[in-house]
Amino acid sequence: MGLVLRRGPSAWTHLIHWDTQRDVFTPGAWFRGRIYEDRCDLSSDGKLLVYAAYQGHRWRSDYTGCWTAVSRPPWLSALALWPMGSTYGGGGRFVGERRLTLRGTGKLHPKHPPGGLAASRLEVTPGDAPPQRSSEEVPGADWSGRDHDNRLVHGTAGRLFRRTGVVDVELADWNQLDPDPQAPPEWATRPL
Repeated sequence: MGLVLRRGPSAWTHLIHWDTQRDVFTPGAWFRGRIYEDRCDLSSDGKLLVYAAYQGHRWRSDYTGCWTAVSRPPWLSALALWPMGSTYGGGGRFVGERRLTLRGTGKLHPKHPPGGLAASRLEVTPGDAPPQRSSEEVPGADWSGRDHDNRLVHGTAGRLFRRTGVVDVELADWNQLDPDPQAPPEWATRPL
């Protein structure tokens, strides 16, 4: 499985589940704000997402405008959440089957304690979690990298491509989508 974080239009981010075996895409959360894609990661089984988020209208709230959270992709319902108070740092990386390293987080938010992660036996530790990076194999692409079969994929101008030899095959085009926030399904809000 893969997860597409599509930025746009304007101040929106859309999460899209990608079945990489069949190239089937399932829409998920729409978020009015910024998800820092370089600070996100999926667990190896694809069941958990760690992400860093910014939502300016929440600066004066107990969410402090920026936070790191763990959710069930492609949704953002926090199973655990750490307010950051700054856009520096945040996010994390899964460094093992059930180990998560978080970058620069503090106390858990009282409305999102880690009880939602209890059954997952996830070990959470602070530390240096290197950011995700584009492989930069496709000049001019917004992002490029390799899928599970080592095939080159890239995102360019709201579309996703797989490169086969010297030909780019379009897998999806999200340019005509308008924000359509929906409540998450019940399974995405349930503790693991």
